[in-house]
Amino acid sequence: MNSPIPADALQAITKTFIISHDRDDDGTLAQALVYNAGRLAWRMREAGVTTEFKTSVSDVVTAADRAAEDFVAEALRTLRPQDGLLGEEGTSAPSESGRTWVIDPVDGTYNFTTGSDYWCSALALVDGDPEDPEKLHFGAVHRPAMGYTWFGGPDLPTTLDGTPVGTLPDLPPEKSCLSGYLHPTDIATPELNRVFTGTVKDFATVRFNGSASVDMAGVASGNAGCWFQHSVLPWDLLPGRALIEGAGGRCERVSAGGKRWSVAGSPSSVGHVVENLSLEP
Repeated sequence: MNSPIPADALQAITKTFIISHDRDDDGTLAQALVYNAGRLAWRMREAGVTTEFKTSVSDVVTAADRAAEDFVAEALRTLRPQDGLLGEEGTSAPSESGRTWVIDPVDGTYNFTTGSDYWCSALALVDGDPEDPEKLHFGAVHRPAMGYTWFGGPDLPTTLDGTPVGTLPDLPPEKSCLSGYLHPTDIATPELNRVFTGTVKDFATVRFNGSASVDMAGVASGNAGCWFQHSVLPWDLLPGRALIEGAGGRCERVSAGGKRWSVAGSPSSVGHVVENLSLEP
């Protein structure tokens, strides 16, 4: 795959960023990284990028994903050399500090490739194994089309462009929206279809838009009450989970229908979904 941005230009962008942000604290750095990664991907899309398919027509990657991840990873290697790295597009570095930065350069790549604005750049910082972190410090999510940047974590009240989003309304499912994702082939699987229909039937409405981090940022902002999805990888879960927990919500993981489901949102909605899923074999 050829990138419309030359390697030397990406190196220059990264070097300039490093010089400009070498004194940032972790939170400031995280927000600057997702903002600049998102803008880089946006500019590359405008210039034209080619698409490669991973496992299906909806599971894709572009040169913009890889360039944005390379930018974030190289900046962190220089500015936080003791920390580990884990990226969706293959970035991996062991941690000497016990901390790991989890990177999703373009979350919602299918949307990105079709011209939709429903995508973002996201990252999270954790202690321990990203699959089951000892501590989730924060998440940062930037949605370029709207110019929005969310930032927050369990001990950091979630903000949208620096303004606190406040505490999530603790609405029950029948008074709120459920967001998430289910692949079409899952619907044809009886066990998963049962889990899915048993969950969504209790909510006022459902929205599946194709970007976990944007979905969960919306939950944190009060646009939806709950989010759920199975088999979620760390880069899809942790940034949004941090935002929801920073807004007074909760995140739980539970097995049902042969899959491990992640559920995040208002305490009442999450509790209801987890209780229902726990009854499944």
